[in-house]
Amino acid sequence: MAIFKEILPADVKTTRSFLNQLVDVLQEDVSGSSSRRKYQMFVTGGVGPGVTSSLFQTVYDQDFTLQTANPIFDITMGLLPTGSTVTIAQTGTDAASKELFPSSSLMMREKMDIYRQFSQALLGDNSLAFTAPLDSSDVTNTIDVALFIAFKRLFARDQIKRETFAMRFFQSASAVGPHAQQDNAGARHQNWRANINVNSISGSTVFTDVGSATNKLATFGGQVGNIVDASNTARTVGLMFYDRGIAVLDLAKICSASQLMSGTIDAMAALGQTTLAGRLTETAAGNGVGARFIPDFVTSGSIDNIIDHIAGCRMGSGSQTSMTFQNVTNINSTLVFCRAGADEFNYSSNPTFTDADSRIVVIDAGQEDTQQSFTFITSCGIYDANDNLLAVAKLSRPVEKSAERDLTLRIRLDF
Repeated sequence: MAIFKEILPADVKTTRSFLNQLVDVLQEDVSGSSSRRKYQMFVTGGVGPGVTSSLFQTVYDQDFTLQTANPIFDITMGLLPTGSTVTIAQTGTDAASKELFPSSSLMMREKMDIYRQFSQALLGDNSLAFTAPLDSSDVTNTIDVALFIAFKRLFARDQIKRETFAMRFFQSASAVGPHAQQDNAGARHQNWRANINVNSISGSTVFTDVGSATNKLATFGGQVGNIVDASNTARTVGLMFYDRGIAVLDLAKICSASQLMSGTIDAMAALGQTTLAGRLTETAAGNGVGARFIPDFVTSGSIDNIIDHIAGCRMGSGSQTSMTFQNVTNINSTLVFCRAGADEFNYSSNPTFTDADSRIVVIDAGQEDTQQSFTFITSCGIYDANDNLLAVAKLSRPVEKSAERDLTLRIRLDF
């Protein structure tokens, strides 16, 4: 019959190890329309053709219509409800305390709700504002217009490793021509206008979380590190929440906020208005000053317009790496040492192990009473207290077991 042996607590050990994997996100994956999926979750009504837009977009590692495509991250943006970008555009509140905005803006309440959602999840309070650096009390470091990049569990795993995140980003959009502007003193000068639909051609900047290993921070959302400009590490532009796999970037710092913008955007046409509908040309005040990235573009454009511009223009469209990081997979292991003494497990319950007279079948005839029993161990079963089989460990090759040798099998359970 088979032999059972109790596993003592001293024979069970627990360990923990870590596995790192390098993740590279290509520019063409971020900028490509076939690898960036949109969701029509916002629909306007009333005057004009109407607007449909996503609340976020998902970037895949290939054409998202293919079954082999894997989602890499979700990308969206939000506005701080109490920030200057919102308060400047806001025209008041109604009887139900709902914020009111002019027709030149779009999806303002949705942009505010997205900011609140991430604030609740990462800071523990939807009324709090993100600041970069995280522990800064300076109001100038408040993230008023935020870009949120949430990496999927498949790539972020248990967390993102500190000081491994880097992102290549174009701070200025492609300039397409001069625009005459008149300042308060009446002087006219030329500013270069950027087309929101044209890829960037200016030099890129690398943003990274270098230095976060020495300045470890934590909040409601877990471990946090500051994202800085690689060329000037004293300039903080965002936050990386390692346990959640979410990057929060200040669009006013990673982009040229004052750059003049022009191009086609989704818009509701006001009654009787046709010339400016769907075009980013002027500020809400209509004072003839060219529209800028902040506040005009981020308030007038839909979330799809803004993400399309950032992903298709600011991330680049080549084959270079757009973002890279190392993830961390926590491996918890239980080591079970199954020990067989010299006089244990030398007999098999296989019926062919003995002959009709219940004597051990030997190799050489006539040695039935002198040859010692031995076996070849191929597997080890682990049972509970009620003799229910829980797991079977297979050896890579059979191992001989006899009275002249003891044996210890180490079984590793990873989870």
